[in-house]
Amino acid sequence: MADQLAFDWPTGVALGPDDFFVSEANAQAFAIVNASDTWPERKLVLTGPLGAGKSHLAGVFAARNAAKIIHASDIPAGFVPNAQAIVIEDMETLPTGSEEAVFHLHNNLRTRGGLLLMTAQTPPSRWPIALPDLASRMQATTVTTIAAPDDALLSALIMKLFADRQISPKPDLVRYLSTRIERSYAAAADIVAALDDAALAQGRKINKSLAGDLLDKRG
Repeated sequence: MADQLAFDWPTGVALGPDDFFVSEANAQAFAIVNASDTWPERKLVLTGPLGAGKSHLAGVFAARNAAKIIHASDIPAGFVPNAQAIVIEDMETLPTGSEEAVFHLHNNLRTRGGLLLMTAQTPPSRWPIALPDLASRMQATTVTTIAAPDDALLSALIMKLFADRQISPKPDLVRYLSTRIERSYAAAADIVAALDDAALAQGRKINKSLAGDLLDKRG
């Protein structure tokens, strides 16, 4: 799996297991998510910054475990699915009115020996959960984190972002960008989108010259 790419943008993105790039930034999270038999109480929280690949990695887990994926903000009252594995995305957005449903879901899965994977940008101690019993159970959950991108992951991410737009950048452009933008998932997405927009608006090729002009304008 050493040639796969972690990424979770909402449109036009390849999200299969073979697209997940493993580097030092996400290797530990990747290994833990894929070793669900080692999770204490069979539950895990996956955290990381926006765009780090949480949804992608959760999707890989879901495909391998026939898990149902649901967004925390969409959980209705009385939600108790029959699936043996559940993924809840963006737990920090869980509405107060859905907390009891997640509490019962948690206990139901624990009783049945099911698996629960939750994603969030922050650890459970920072989630705005009002129900004390749910808060205590969430805070007792093991957490694994995708870190900020290292050099290898940032370069791979830039290449993947271009590929998702049907653009084949030259290696020198990828190297140029990876050394001149903020080292973050959001910055990589921002510069690729900006270059694509600028190229279309100006009728220019996407290359180091366009990238330099764009970065100079941004100051």
